[in-house]
Amino acid sequence: MHSIDLILTLTAGLSAALVFGYITQRIGLSPIVGYLLAGTLIGPHTPGFVANGTIAEQFAEVGVILLMFGVGLQLHVEELLAVRRVALPGAIGQSAVATALGTLIGWGFGWGWSAGIIFGMALSVASTVVLIRILSDNNDLHTATGHIAVGWLVAEDLFTVVALVLLPALFGGRGAGGHLAVALGLTFLKVAVLVGFTIVVGNWTIPRALDHVAATGSRELFTLTVLVLALGIAVESSQLFGVSMALGAFMAGLVVGRSDYSFRAASEALPMRDAFAVLFFVSVGMLLDPGFLLRSPLLIATTLAVVLVGKPLVALAIVRMLKYPFRVALSVAIALAQIGEFSFILGNIGRELGVLSSDATNALVAVSIISILINPLLYRIVNPVERWARARPVLWRALNPAGPDATVQGGTDASVAPRNRAVVVGFGPTGRTVTRLLVENEIDPTVIELNVESVREIRQRGHAAVYGDATQRETLEGAGVASAGTLILTAAGMEHSAEVIRIARELNPDIRVLAHAAYLRDLPALRNAGADTVFTGEGEVALAFAESILRRLGATPEQIDRERSRAHAELFGESAA
Repeated sequence: MHSIDLILTLTAGLSAALVFGYITQRIGLSPIVGYLLAGTLIGPHTPGFVANGTIAEQFAEVGVILLMFGVGLQLHVEELLAVRRVALPGAIGQSAVATALGTLIGWGFGWGWSAGIIFGMALSVASTVVLIRILSDNNDLHTATGHIAVGWLVAEDLFTVVALVLLPALFGGRGAGGHLAVALGLTFLKVAVLVGFTIVVGNWTIPRALDHVAATGSRELFTLTVLVLALGIAVESSQLFGVSMALGAFMAGLVVGRSDYSFRAASEALPMRDAFAVLFFVSVGMLLDPGFLLRSPLLIATTLAVVLVGKPLVALAIVRMLKYPFRVALSVAIALAQIGEFSFILGNIGRELGVLSSDATNALVAVSIISILINPLLYRIVNPVERWARARPVLWRALNPAGPDATVQGGTDASVAPRNRAVVVGFGPTGRTVTRLLVENEIDPTVIELNVESVREIRQRGHAAVYGDATQRETLEGAGVASAGTLILTAAGMEHSAEVIRIARELNPDIRVLAHAAYLRDLPALRNAGADTVFTGEGEVALAFAESILRRLGATPEQIDRERSRAHAELFGESAA
């Protein structure tokens, strides 16, 4: 019976998530909303099929582990350092205010101070998934706004990791202050040992283990290795060091993320994370009692006010105090006006510790759904508000005391112009020659290669290189296709070349694509995918034969050029450029 429950819960959860996620995606909302609604539909508080809550929670635990592994894997310390002047004080200030307001709500509704603190901490953390989606949809991800918001979120994620360590020590027991101090000291000691063990041993063993597995050329073994690292280190962290599995998974992600395998791990192993993350959101949605919305409108309204009013006002004030332009401050403030996955993780821990009540959990889920629904609509008011303020000079000067041309401080340097950047797929004989020619002509190349030794050789030469599969979106994003002027596929007969071109066109519609095909019959598929120019071994050999024969027969250069153009048109279906 248990196996039937498992299959039914898994099938029902994923099916409902698929339907509702598709619907919310199509209407322009985050699919997270759909996953939460799917969980509510199959939960115990709505009629019809009821999934097994225990099994759903077990799936959710795996989802949390893989989510935290992904955070560690994709944590870019340089992004935080680039905007640390605003991200760190901003995240600290906003988190402190949100936690204080949440604590007051907990006290006001009779939950007690402990529940209020955890509730407030959950309200302070924005959803990375939602924020990245909003910034991308509005073309702000690679602007000053995007840099600050992402750095802010990185800081919040780090605070959440610390909170995951502290909460069990703070609220797991009811001892006296001395016992609490001892518990905190032991916790920090265990974490320090875990961090030292992971950094020292992990930095030595994990890259070498991945080297051996990558050398087999098996994608399945590589994916399996990354998953074993994530789950294995998470479990060992809990069993040996007594800390949360989420922290262990985060540390494993940090180690893998610092290796040459970060992009490949993200592209090949983390789709499994996405599947379990969906089940995590579904399990959270199962906790929502729709009747709670009618029974506790005041609790929902006050909680929503913290997320949609309190947090944005604090963020707006902090960013403006640090002399950033009003538009940047407003955009960052609105982008952070929502809560998501980490709020649920903190809420789940509070529930497991017996501190958070069902009312608090319901409020978190309900406010998350509402804030995720409203946030994209709020972001669209940035331009109208800026235009309205500009039309009132006195108000505009008050909002921008540094002047309308104030520059963003602490941001990253302007990126290289797209026409001076190229992404090269493959580092065989053709790729080496193309890369050398690009460098000699002052064009910055980024090479995508699946041979880790070649990647290290490229980096030793001082050029950018990404170890990963070019057919994966994450790899192309990591190589900077979105901001490149040219994409060059140098390997003939590469599998799924058309898919690489299609993804590149989605990331950057204006990119120029040059592709290398093995056979003339491959041309139509590559052109239909969006390649601007395609070269084939068959075609180029035929042209070389024709030119050699004509020279041997004494043809003039004009005759050779004319016949070459004619042969080119016959072979490739286009005139020689």
